[in-house]
Amino acid sequence: MKILLAVDGSEYSEGAAGFLTFLNLSPADEITVFHVIHWSRFLYNENSYQEALKEIKKLFVPKVLDSALEILRPVKAKISTAVVEGSAKQAIIEKAAEAGMDLIVMGARGTKGIESFLLGSVTRAVAIKSAIPVLVTKLPLSARRGGMKILFATDGSDYSVSTQEFLSSMPFPANSEITVLNVMQPVFLDMYMPLTLTPGINERFIEILEKVRASERAESGRIVDQARKYLGRRFGNIGVLSREGDPSAEILAASEALKADLIAVGCRGLTGIRGMMGSVSRNILSHSKCPVLIGKMCE
Repeated sequence: MKILLAVDGSEYSEGAAGFLTFLNLSPADEITVFHVIHWSRFLYNENSYQEALKEIKKLFVPKVLDSALEILRPVKAKISTAVVEGSAKQAIIEKAAEAGMDLIVMGARGTKGIESFLLGSVTRAVAIKSAIPVLVTKLPLSARRGGMKILFATDGSDYSVSTQEFLSSMPFPANSEITVLNVMQPVFLDMYMPLTLTPGINERFIEILEKVRASERAESGRIVDQARKYLGRRFGNIGVLSREGDPSAEILAASEALKADLIAVGCRGLTGIRGMMGSVSRNILSHSKCPVLIGKMCE
């Protein structure tokens, strides 16, 4: 697996490097520690800009890279570094594409918002626009001893199927557990039935509603069973859950209850986020207390 680890010297990017130490990476895997020098040209004339840039490269950049490399010392993967100048979000996406990366790993703040506008906007933009999966870590990282607990939220779409395939290729440690979750959204949300309706109409409505719910439960069961069978080739310990309600709320609640180390959800790749899974992916990314894997499917 080829991983692009985007770092900026913050504790959040150091947390992203720390997450990689939890994986069972081998000498066949590759990690590129990648830093983008972002500079506001309009604040300086050309000469002072160039001089300041030289100083940054000389003093700051090596420290940014070295902090990540020190954390990655226990990792068995082949590790290299790269530094470019420009727009961080654009450079990260372009580097990942040019180098044929399989995964982008970045750090971001958790539930209380984003400390740095630059960090927040870059992380969010890369997660949305990247054509390959993006793993966004949150602090604090839970201490790991042995396997990981993974929550995979699926709606049965092509994007979810692509995400489950990627999960099967990731070098998770032995004895990792995965729980497959499907959330059914109620068809009749907050429908009010007036008391003036005749009993016959009420009974008919209840009958129709029960048929719809039975169909939804059957489809949810099919979705989680399909994912369970596929992921069973990779994971020995698999659980399944079906819930009804708001997808974002149910996924976040399940991750808390399971004490998940990672939430995996699928969303659209190159052309941005669309539809239900798009909004769910963004909500999970913003509010999850644990790392989030945003799966992609190239068009």
